[in-house]
Amino acid sequence: MSEPAPEATPRRRRVRYSGKYPRRFAEKYKERDPGRYSSTVAKVLESGKTPAGTHRPIMVAEILDVLAPQPGEICVDCTLGYGGHTRELFARVAPGGRVIGLDADPIELPRTEARLRGEGFGPDVFTAIRTNFAGMTQALVKAGVSAADCILADLGVSSMQLDDPERGFSMKFRGPLDLRINPAKGQPASNFLQNVTPERLATLLSENADEPRAELLARQLAGRLFATTTDLAAAVRRALGERMQADEREQSVRRVFQAVRIAVNDEFAALDCLLRQLPSCLKPGGRVAILTFHSGEDRRVKKAFATARTDGSYTAISDEVLRPSASERHANPRSTSAKLRWARVAV
Repeated sequence: MSEPAPEATPRRRRVRYSGKYPRRFAEKYKERDPGRYSSTVAKVLESGKTPAGTHRPIMVAEILDVLAPQPGEICVDCTLGYGGHTRELFARVAPGGRVIGLDADPIELPRTEARLRGEGFGPDVFTAIRTNFAGMTQALVKAGVSAADCILADLGVSSMQLDDPERGFSMKFRGPLDLRINPAKGQPASNFLQNVTPERLATLLSENADEPRAELLARQLAGRLFATTTDLAAAVRRALGERMQADEREQSVRRVFQAVRIAVNDEFAALDCLLRQLPSCLKPGGRVAILTFHSGEDRRVKKAFATARTDGSYTAISDEVLRPSASERHANPRSTSAKLRWARVAV
């Protein structure tokens, strides 16, 4: 009698694309694989949305105009993100130039570095360093340079972080309430809210996000455990009640997430540290451009630039804030709140 044939190892089926408009981030692999699905990505872009897992660089033309990068120069992108601004800087500093990219996100930085390496940007022209931009001076030393010709800082949270529910930034999709740019550092937002006092939270909501109902919301949110992003969003809506217009209520939800995110990542302290270092990190004639996305950031940049011009560290600064064009705001709604300021040191 012959022996029975061994059972075949069951094949693992690929997760299928669930419909034209999948709701779960993990199912949006067409958008996350632009090499295979370029037409899908094009349709998403045409609709004024950002493809899942990517980020659209903001105010590129305006940034290149004020920074005016030249062939052979050294540029620093303080917030590498998806690498969109970095690519544009590469195009201007070649041949002979170099771009140094900084990012504190241990998840996205390796992906972006691998993507740029695959596009031909070798170690001789591109250096990626995992650090918060508060460590600018040390990063330059690590990269083997004393100063840069151009420095760019895009202070906005990347779309990759916002879109992925597992990162805990999204108020639309259920995920762990985290909000940390570096998930291995500090405490998640859930712990922060559970331990913060109402008085401290009210101050943060006001200073970090200009929330007009800071005290009311602080009394309802401080000292409570919110395990997920949707739990926190629902609590904000309940605290404000049904009498408020829905769009106004959603604005407060966004402001709460913004204020807590800034606190959890200590973003203002990092920005203040960067602003103090900038003049000494620039070569003679060097330029810096900073993109901000809310008044707390913009006030700090505006004040620091003005002070540095008064003491002679900068010879020129932007007297007026630059904003995205109407066409860019229409094509990319996430650019709407962006503000650009620049400064230049003496030749």
